[in-house]
Amino acid sequence: MHKILHHINGQQTAGSSSRLFDVYDPARGVVTKQVVLADATDVDSAVTAATNAFAAWRDMSWANRQQILFKFRELLNARKPELAAIITEEHGKVLSDALGEVTRGQEVVEFALGAPHLAKGEHSEQVSTGVDVFSLRQPLGPVAIISPFNFPAMVPMWFFPIALATGNTVVLKPSEKDPSAAIWIAELLTEAGLPNGVFNVLQGDKVAVDGLLAHPSIKAVSFVGSTPIAKYVYEKATAAGKRVQSLGGAKNHMLVLPDADLDLAADAAINAGFGSAGERCMAISALVVVEPVADRLVAKIAERMIPLKTGDGRRSCDMGPLITREHRDKVASYIPMALADGAEVVIDGRSVTPDGDENGFWLGPTLIDRVPTTSHVYLDEIFGPVLSVIRVASYEEGVALINASQFGNGTAIFTNDGGAARRFQREVEVGMIGINVPIPVPVATFSFGGDKASIFGDLKAHGADGIRFYTKTKAVTQRWLDPSHGGINLGFPQND
Repeated sequence: MHKILHHINGQQTAGSSSRLFDVYDPARGVVTKQVVLADATDVDSAVTAATNAFAAWRDMSWANRQQILFKFRELLNARKPELAAIITEEHGKVLSDALGEVTRGQEVVEFALGAPHLAKGEHSEQVSTGVDVFSLRQPLGPVAIISPFNFPAMVPMWFFPIALATGNTVVLKPSEKDPSAAIWIAELLTEAGLPNGVFNVLQGDKVAVDGLLAHPSIKAVSFVGSTPIAKYVYEKATAAGKRVQSLGGAKNHMLVLPDADLDLAADAAINAGFGSAGERCMAISALVVVEPVADRLVAKIAERMIPLKTGDGRRSCDMGPLITREHRDKVASYIPMALADGAEVVIDGRSVTPDGDENGFWLGPTLIDRVPTTSHVYLDEIFGPVLSVIRVASYEEGVALINASQFGNGTAIFTNDGGAARRFQREVEVGMIGINVPIPVPVATFSFGGDKASIFGDLKAHGADGIRFYTKTKAVTQRWLDPSHGGINLGFPQND
């Protein structure tokens, strides 16, 4: 059985722990690898490597750091089909989706190549007689990135290119469910010329997470995952004095107004609801339809769902399996729950015939209409291919429903009314908004992050927020004295 190791100080190592975790091929339902799980000694080894490498990396010129990142970008661009294949094997998403994940992550690498411009300080001359003031942005030190299973390449790339570009060193803790992508990235960074210890991969579970949150040498933590864990990470890391950006869960709504293009809305609902088997924090899982168009829209969605092919992502399929059998069973349990709550199951994904091994973790696209807002089918982040339809009488009722949710990650409105769209973007309490765009993930030059229980911390991922998160600011007040000027004055300094 192949073992997936840590990558510490430029070398793959099994570390000191004897604990192992099974890694599945979810399309076949079989264990194909095992990943080592870190203990406290392994955590300290990874952090020590990052700590020892920090001073030299910090002091390297911007130009030399950017050359390494540019080389990494070129290698990634040439070889990203390799990474996509690794993602499909361990996560299950279809190859085209995996390739899209890598490409969106590459956007942040390219954004980080311009980091010197955004990390510039400011300068004011002659703020007082003979006195200038200027600011500096400097790296924090070793930082930790804790990433989820659903985007094993893209989510780490939201963070580490900016952390590295600004002079920090990194310890990445990927999900133990699909850990190989992180090792592939680490090896590619080494090939690009990154010095040993600057980027480390620590495999593990809660032991590794808790160790990083508590370690005194870790200066900042970036996390993406479910809301309960995001809150836990934020509280533990801030209590330990660290800077934290912790992105949590979602229940994303798509509001469809009666004037919308229903064919466009139907296509969008399917794309945003069932891509990556619904295992996206930006997936649309709640379709809020303003009457009287719900019957027509539901019929159009159901018609489009029928030819969708669920199967092995390495074949010509539209949707792959879920990540584990346990997760598949949990998602499927919401279907009888919906029936018990009085909803109507229009298409039941439990009856899917997959194009793949019968032991795979299959659940087909599922459409549930007339879902009560009191049902856990509506309230919970299901994180699977289940699209719920909620019917409302007006735009106002739809917005009130969205704003009442504990989550505020992403939302969308479908309409041909520019005034309604403008009103929506002002009134809705959600961090990322799409107007006739179902998955409003911003490009890398803007920042990714939600509102309410979907984020903990003040700064979001990538964009200008990413630069601010991974740097600290110093203000320098400077005077070069004229030989004829001086003297003692014990009064409080005044600007004159």
